[in-house]
Amino acid sequence: MNKVRLGIIGMGNIGKHHAGYLLESKVPRCELTAVCSTSPQKLEAYKTKGLRIFDDAGKLIQSREVDGVIVATPHYQHTTLGIAALEAGLHLMVEKPISAHKADAERLIAVAKKHPNSKFSAMFQLRVEPRYQKIHELIRNGDLGEIVRMSWLITDWFRTEAYYASGGWRATWRGEGGGVLLNQCLHNLDVIAWLLGMPARVRGFCQLGRYHHIEVEDNVTAYLEYPNQATGVFVTSTGETPGTNRFEIAGTRGQVVLEHNKLTLTRNDADMILFSRAATTGFDHPGLEHVDISIGNAATPHATLMQNFVDAILDGAPLLVPGEEGLHSVELANVMLYSSLIGQTVELPMDGAAFEKKLQQLIAESKFEKKVVEITGDDFTKSFHR
Repeated sequence: MNKVRLGIIGMGNIGKHHAGYLLESKVPRCELTAVCSTSPQKLEAYKTKGLRIFDDAGKLIQSREVDGVIVATPHYQHTTLGIAALEAGLHLMVEKPISAHKADAERLIAVAKKHPNSKFSAMFQLRVEPRYQKIHELIRNGDLGEIVRMSWLITDWFRTEAYYASGGWRATWRGEGGGVLLNQCLHNLDVIAWLLGMPARVRGFCQLGRYHHIEVEDNVTAYLEYPNQATGVFVTSTGETPGTNRFEIAGTRGQVVLEHNKLTLTRNDADMILFSRAATTGFDHPGLEHVDISIGNAATPHATLMQNFVDAILDGAPLLVPGEEGLHSVELANVMLYSSLIGQTVELPMDGAAFEKKLQQLIAESKFEKKVVEITGDDFTKSFHR
């Protein structure tokens, strides 16, 4: 095989985005050959482009028209469609989240392990953004010393009522399985896990429908504690404007701050703990060096990850985001919400079955209804590229 034939399952906003760059040949050695949606109007634009059109995902998976699929459907379908693709011998790229909750993610990962010849990746494109790659490098190279604290205040996810009314599945327990944590913040939670590893315990405080007519969380504050006693605070909301996006990581040798697309490193000229123990005066402190690090944006982050997926299939290249690592962001989203729902600190790894049971209870007890309206592609694009 010298070219990967891809199919997209789910032609909503993100499915259309993937189709756009694939049809523009931005991923060498890859060809978009099929698309699938249960909404006929979403397929009209592709009928004249030489693609196979499917209204049933199972038919696409069994069609022999593709070597791999991108699953870009509502959250709850990711697990069943992913398993079906893997069992059919296809390669699998799953949009975030890889599953709506941890127990389902574990089921998908278990099937993937039974099919080692099928490449399984997750679409977490922030990992190819230069700003996060640089922070990753600083941590791995020891520039920050031992990590002692993390905070991410990310409240610039402002969404209107029209956004939540744009799909019947949006912001419902039954359709999405959560709110701002599982939808908007999955990429940020993936970055936290990728950079710092998983915490040992979490206490979440989530407000359900604080700013919108929805039944899931749209305002969150969470406390994280790591095995080395480092601490973290994660704050997010879809109800604030103008909002803030400030990511800060402090270590014994300095701190790095990402805000307004500016990355600033402040170095201590000595380890702060060792300096404190050796100092002979009460108000002395290590010397400081401030470094502004120039960063840009990845030109085509989704296409970059897709290229890695293709290279893994054709050349055996290591995956930048192995699918099983998608479990971490799902678990963080779930545990912050679960901790809030039960009013307790939760130790990690969390009990996925216990959260699944709680989620099923929320679905069964839900009496929520909402009016669905259409949101335009332009609105999505403006939000997506902000």
